[in-house]
Amino acid sequence: MIKSLVNSFKEGPFQVKIQTRENAVSGENSQPIDAGSSMRKPISLWPGMYHSPVSNALWEARSRIFEEPNDSGTSETKLVAKSPSKSRTSICYKFSSDFILREQYRNPWNKIRMGKVVEDLDALAGTISYKHCCSDDGSTRPLLLVTASVDRIVLKKPILVDVDLTIDGAVTWVGRSSMEIQMEVIQPTEGATNPSDAVALVANFTFVARDTKTGKSAIVNQISPETDKEKLLWEEAEERNKMRKKKKAEKKRDPENEDTERLNALLSEGRVFIDMPALADRDSILIQDTRHENTFICQPQQRNIHGRIFGGFLMRKAFELAFSNAYAFAGAAPRFVEVDHVDFFKPVDVGNFLRLKSCVLYTELENPAEPLINVEVVAHVTRPELRSSEVSNKFYFTFTVLHEAIKDGLRIRNVVPATEEEARRVLERMDAENSQIAKS
Repeated sequence: MIKSLVNSFKEGPFQVKIQTRENAVSGENSQPIDAGSSMRKPISLWPGMYHSPVSNALWEARSRIFEEPNDSGTSETKLVAKSPSKSRTSICYKFSSDFILREQYRNPWNKIRMGKVVEDLDALAGTISYKHCCSDDGSTRPLLLVTASVDRIVLKKPILVDVDLTIDGAVTWVGRSSMEIQMEVIQPTEGATNPSDAVALVANFTFVARDTKTGKSAIVNQISPETDKEKLLWEEAEERNKMRKKKKAEKKRDPENEDTERLNALLSEGRVFIDMPALADRDSILIQDTRHENTFICQPQQRNIHGRIFGGFLMRKAFELAFSNAYAFAGAAPRFVEVDHVDFFKPVDVGNFLRLKSCVLYTELENPAEPLINVEVVAHVTRPELRSSEVSNKFYFTFTVLHEAIKDGLRIRNVVPATEEEARRVLERMDAENSQIAKS
């Protein structure tokens, strides 16, 4: 049962402190969260809980929620309206001085491992959502807070692995039982004077609250934006929520209303591949010929605080498969552009047989200097004993390739669907992407 969590903050950006109830009463300050702290001292968490360096630091900071008795003697708390500043949390990566931490995040090309950053974003979003659900005295109801979706993760500039960075975020919008958390990866650029130039990545996560006893949706604290920026972020999140509801309604429409003209246009080249392969366009390739898979058993060591597989772990595994797929497709190391969307349909439990299936869904070649590779990853939870297989997650990633590879003559091929089902998936993602561009 969740017991208590009280937080205090420094004036100014990117500095946060998490305190226990005793510290809050006495006024004693705790240290800011350090991304590498958990690798330098023992962790007071139960065996088997999945952890990365950052999720260790975050969960260690809030471990007293689960270890301390509830002083009030009750799990009932009054719902309150909280400002975004109450949930704002930051975590610092001291890459410039912490070699051990830096090695955890370095890929073979001496760049940042974006899969681990995505994993950490999910862990931080979880901490932020817990803080929002706490009352002012640190008490809260027994809630299960889970990732419902990721609307978008956009990389605005390359993230360096040898320069300190901070991830900072807060709850920006609240529905009845859902919360949207916006986070920014901040890494200063040498010589830059505009603070916005330091923002390297922006991410929007949606979490939902469930009652731990009934499993039904649970009402959460409302939000009360105070500053002009907080009000603007609330309006943007409100618009995204309306778009989500609109898309959900559109998915229930009559299949006969599908745009058959667009479907046929997409399928025209694919039919040539199937019926007349010798005449097929040599600069194109079928979606089915870009597939890659990864299969594994979900282990107890990968579970989160609720005993299920940590969502950030699933996102990292999906990202790494998508990256590998883009690498094999392009013939050169890809560069991450954005996470377009992530859906969490069903929880993944310890012992599940998980299959991750990826493909290049389509490419965007209008800009020869920066061709875009859109990769889909679908996670299937299979239960051999029951002869069942269900989709648990869908992930959509966009990559490009380095400019040097393009200058050396690298060409990215067009990808075409061969079936109506594939064509509909392509149209759905294209329409989603176009709606995002229209809003921005």
